[in-house]
Amino acid sequence: MRIGVAMAEQISSSIDQLEDAVRQAAEDGMSSVWLTDPVYGVDAATAIAAAARSVPQIEVGTAVAPVYFSHPVTMARQAITADLATGGRFTLGLGLSHQLIVEGMLHLPYEKPASYMREYLAVLNPLLTDGKVSYKGREFSADVQLLARPTRPVPVLLAAMAPRMLALAGSQAAGTVLWMTGPKTISEHIVPRISEAAESAQRPSPRVLCILPVCVTDDPQRVRRRTAELLALYNTLPAYKAVLDREGVTGPADVAIIGDAEEVRGRIQALAPLGVTDFIAGEIAEDPDESARTRALLSDLADGALTPHARSSRA
Repeated sequence: MRIGVAMAEQISSSIDQLEDAVRQAAEDGMSSVWLTDPVYGVDAATAIAAAARSVPQIEVGTAVAPVYFSHPVTMARQAITADLATGGRFTLGLGLSHQLIVEGMLHLPYEKPASYMREYLAVLNPLLTDGKVSYKGREFSADVQLLARPTRPVPVLLAAMAPRMLALAGSQAAGTVLWMTGPKTISEHIVPRISEAAESAQRPSPRVLCILPVCVTDDPQRVRRRTAELLALYNTLPAYKAVLDREGVTGPADVAIIGDAEEVRGRIQALAPLGVTDFIAGEIAEDPDESARTRALLSDLADGALTPHARSSRA
């Protein structure tokens, strides 16, 4: 299981600051760095590619870019550009976002999101593989041949929790990006469904990226209270409420990995046998000492993982 980090959304507003964070992650032995696309800030693919150009030997990606905000041809051009800029180290993480955002901000219908993603991939995947596509569907139609061609197929991961999205992630993508998803749901729901879909489509074993809040602390109750406050929004979003209910917990703080070094280490390591291929830490420490202790533990775990980028699964 590889160890990576997720960058805070605030960092993306400063490319210099983001570059420093990517460089520090590489120096700490992290295998990958992932940037959220908050839709109201900079474009995540562009920002992470710009920040990583001077930092070799680390995978970078979006976790995740919302598809309703970009046509699949536009998304393909962005992903190919980011991959060329980073020398083949870019992975495109995609997500549907949420009905509240899509309908509220874009005034677009959010009626059949899984069908929308299926057609989105029907246009996107050929462009990321061959640089051309000819497709006519209900949501999208495109006859495009790009001048900028990928040097290799750009990997795509899907944020997937529901059965239809997991089927797409296994059969039409290289895997999934999980957020706020606990070990019970991963072992009983996520991994079996996505693995079955990949096997049926005769695709390689899927990557399973698990992103969870992490903090090494001597005061776990304080950090859990703060985490519950910071992430309270996820209790109101149906997709995340469903996955938290499936886990049998009351809120995001219950799946966050918070505790002393021994507890945090054990909970992270316990994810590997469940099928998690990449653990991505969402570092939530405010206290400088807690932040340093958290990163030190992650760095130590990374030393024992398959950290070299060249050995990572890029199906």
